[in-house]
Amino acid sequence: MNSLFETTTIGTLELKNRFVRSATCEAMADKDGGVTPSLINTFVALARGDVGLIISGHANVEKRGWGGPGQLGLHDDRLLPGLEEMTRAVHTAGGKIMAQLAHQGIWAIPELSGMEPLGPSDYAVDNGTHPRAMTKREILETVVSYADAALRAKAAGFDGVQIHAAHGYLLGEFLSPFYNKKNDAYGGPLENRARMLLEVLKAIRKKVGRDYPVIAKINSDDFLETGFTVDEMLMVCAMLEAHGIDGIELSGGTSDPKARFSPARMGKKSPEAWYDEASVRLKKTISVPVILVGGIRSFATAHRLVTDGVCDAVSLSRPLVRQPDLIRRWKKDPAEKASCLACNRCFEPLMDGTGLRCMLDEKKVHKTDPDES
Repeated sequence: MNSLFETTTIGTLELKNRFVRSATCEAMADKDGGVTPSLINTFVALARGDVGLIISGHANVEKRGWGGPGQLGLHDDRLLPGLEEMTRAVHTAGGKIMAQLAHQGIWAIPELSGMEPLGPSDYAVDNGTHPRAMTKREILETVVSYADAALRAKAAGFDGVQIHAAHGYLLGEFLSPFYNKKNDAYGGPLENRARMLLEVLKAIRKKVGRDYPVIAKINSDDFLETGFTVDEMLMVCAMLEAHGIDGIELSGGTSDPKARFSPARMGKKSPEAWYDEASVRLKKTISVPVILVGGIRSFATAHRLVTDGVCDAVSLSRPLVRQPDLIRRWKKDPAEKASCLACNRCFEPLMDGTGLRCMLDEKKVHKTDPDES
């Protein structure tokens, strides 16, 4: 059997294959961040589709970090019953699921949280908000929020947690000199800019123990002028490994309009595996598993990445929106092409909270007008 379908481990967690569903916001939770039947069905479909590890999208660690309607929450004990029901359903379907611990930072939406957005430094956002710099007390309170959310995830039955430190959200903002203009212990040299992320990891470990799987998602490059770079990523990942991280998911790009590349590039013309060169360097730097995401569209590319030692597992997001059973299909026919067009229309329903889905397929299902082509 191809190595992609061999079992592998991340920390103490054993996976049936090396395919990961990379986190993206599903916008399917209720107004309080609670689990809904739609969200459960989405994750169950991925489990039945033979995805080795599912990572939930953007589970909010505190109310201030709310990034959009329908965002899943891990910020309140009242959400635990729904979270327990969801993990139980995924496990019954044969899957494994981690919770992504997220905070939108300067991109948080005050209309949803009722609170002003915060980041490492003052920043004017194109939507007209003016997030301000966090105080030392607010940083420490948010570190505790991450740890409390991780403990809730463990109590709810998640198989591990992922710390979201990529894509220009809060922890990624602290890492990036583009956003982080602080001149105190949390700004300036890389060791200072990485301080909050490492404090989050240490606080989580204190809450959940050493044996509970904890991984991080990090940018290979922000693609912002004066932003976070590959060389800095390598140093931060070495710091994370020294502090007990169990794995790294390597991504790239930033949601900021000023970025040269967003995390979800449009169109299928760009080469696959956007960050493979950075991943090769990362594999030489750390010994924990490396999961690579970004533009992987074919089984052949996924196979090359793993068998050539570029990464230990491959992560997909948009292809699994349209085809949650894609991994099972590849197991039967490795030559089958993913049908995702990378058009990003699946993100259109997110801001109104109606749920992540392939809009092309939805149009096809409702194609009853004879004049429609």
